[in-house]
Amino acid sequence: MLIFPLLTHLKPIRNRFFAPKGLLLLLLIAPLANSVEQTKPAQTLGLQQAVSKTLEQNPTLVAFGYQFEAQAGRVQQSGLKPNPELTLAVEDAFGSGELTGMDSAETTLGISWVLEGQQRRERVNAAQARTSVLEVERDIQRLDAAAKSARLYMLALALQTRLQQAEQAIDFARTVVKVIEQRVNAGNSPAAESARARVELSRRLLEHEDIEHELLVAKRQLAAQWGATQVDFTAVEGSLTQLPKVASYSDLKSRLDQNPRLQYFVTSERWEESQLTLAKAQSKPQWRLSAGVKHLSATDDQALVAGVAVPLGVFDRQQGRITEARALMALNRAEREAEQIQLDTNLYGTHQELLHSLHIVNAYQTEILPALATALKETRRAYDLGRYSYLEWQAVQRDYLDAQNTLIEASLAAHLKAIELERLTGVAIAPAAPMSTTTSTTHSTTH
Repeated sequence: MLIFPLLTHLKPIRNRFFAPKGLLLLLLIAPLANSVEQTKPAQTLGLQQAVSKTLEQNPTLVAFGYQFEAQAGRVQQSGLKPNPELTLAVEDAFGSGELTGMDSAETTLGISWVLEGQQRRERVNAAQARTSVLEVERDIQRLDAAAKSARLYMLALALQTRLQQAEQAIDFARTVVKVIEQRVNAGNSPAAESARARVELSRRLLEHEDIEHELLVAKRQLAAQWGATQVDFTAVEGSLTQLPKVASYSDLKSRLDQNPRLQYFVTSERWEESQLTLAKAQSKPQWRLSAGVKHLSATDDQALVAGVAVPLGVFDRQQGRITEARALMALNRAEREAEQIQLDTNLYGTHQELLHSLHIVNAYQTEILPALATALKETRRAYDLGRYSYLEWQAVQRDYLDAQNTLIEASLAAHLKAIELERLTGVAIAPAAPMSTTTSTTHSTTH
């Protein structure tokens, strides 16, 4: 299996939800070794194709895209200027004596507006900083969705491999039934051995059916990653024996800062800083200017009027927000440090688990399975000579089949750990050359 950063292979996804602007270098999973660019039957599915469809059509990602439309509205709203106010004031009217009626009235028509240049700029800056936070959140969701699709893909591939092994086990069990029935008919074996062999065949058939159901579920779960309610492929491509190479822990750790979860804290800190700057700007008094025309009814004259209102800064009404913003900045830095430690711990543990899985795979492919294949061959020969009973032959058969299943599970675990390492670091895990002894060829020795 080849695992590479998918964004270096995929065409940019250009739509209103997933524009590439500001997109971090994410680790996304890419094609299997045999998934080269060529025409392939529609019923087969490659890993690159599965991840591409997930990034384009995943329902969660599509839903998240609407947050950018909402945020665009917030940015627009933050830059709007306050409307001016039109005022009309009448004085010295409808009073008593000389002020009866409107003869001595003074009418003023004016307009006033608030000067908020700095505050408006800081509101826009804060809204734009929040947009950057959303972009990192989108990157995290895309990374997680791609990694989940890769894991489901590998699970389906492992189940396909197990299904092939189950089919070979059924063929072998049928061969055993045939051999034993011939011996029973010849009077060389008791009839009980034939019954046991048929029971073993029935168990293998049930196991095959169980795997078929698990594979159907895995395919359905994979298709759901791109919003499909029906599976439109019959098989996934690849080989579990194409195992990843392992980079050193120090090399992987040096790339840990590429994880978008850490970038999220960096971007969030910028947003908190903009919130602090905005709170400080809002703590300054906003001047209000006014201008208008006054009409004096007594003399039928007009005059211009102008004024300025300056709020007295006796009380700072932003003290709480400033304190809150500073505390949130400190909280963000503390959480980033905690996340860094957690990611480093996960990286180390995943790296060790990958090494262990590869060790298990190597041991089974180079030592255990070849030894069991030889033991199975020799046990069969001894059974034909009457030196071993069927139970002894059956025990070696089961050991061999169990070892094959263990090899599949260890190979799957290695691929899953490699995917997790890429999700954590963004570092492509290069593929190793496939082992010369595969699960299919080793099984053929049982015949």
